Amino acid sequence: MAEQHGKTLVPQIRFAGFTDPWEQRKLGDVATIVGGGTPSTNNDAYWDGDIDWYSPAELGEQVYADRSARRITQAGYDSCSATLLPAGKTILFTSRAGIGNTAILRRSACTNQGFQSLVVNDDTDVYFVYSMTDRIKNFAEQKASGSTFLEISGKGLAAGEFAFPSKDEQTAIGSMFKQLDHLITLHQRKYDKLCVLKKSMLDKMFPKGGSLYPEIRFAGFTDPWEQRKLGDVATIVGGG
Repeated sequence: MAEQHGKTLVPQIRFAGFTDPWEQRKLGDVATIVGGGTPSTNNDAYWDGDIDWYSPAELGEQVYADRSARRITQAGYDSCSATLLPAGKTILFTSRAGIGNTAILRRSACTNQGFQSLVVNDDTDVYFVYSMTDRIKNFAEQKASGSTFLEISGKGLAAGEFAFPSKDEQTAIGSMFKQLDHLITLHQRKYDKLCVLKKSMLDKMFPKGGSLYPEIRFAGFTDPWEQRKLGDVATIVGGG
């Protein structure tokens, strides 16, 4: 991202064709900060509807939010301060109990009051802002306050100043990070599958339950395994 060089803001690395300096802009000038609300949990008519409703605990490492754990009815939505956030333009941003967890909405939804979500305007690239998550989180954590738990208000978040390039450069940068995040997700899934495979192989390729024969063996090996003391196969060395 951009850093101050003399009197201008320019990044160290740029795509070809972009030369204009970046501008310091308040987050509230590039996005509308929207809080949330919770319908009464004592009224069954407010719950199990078809309106997605997020709580902070649902956000983790995922880039996108596609479906909430709980959903509310239209009556529940009308009864509280929740706001329906538009898909494709909204970055969910947790404002308490773990500040700065984010996800891009892929379908319209609302949240409880543990969020100050960013609905970016038409002149701002949503993935560019999402890629700034760490910077926005650091700002929010520094400005958060509260005696019971730390929290950043919508007004406080909107006051944060960050460097922004033109919309075209934002889109180019956002597209690059989107591709990188996609690759990371693919490799993470492959890693998770390999971990499951390794655990299964460790379980099946070592004898268990007093047996001297593993469940799975390489071809050509039929002899039983032998019980041996660890001291017979390794030298045990303590620390000094």
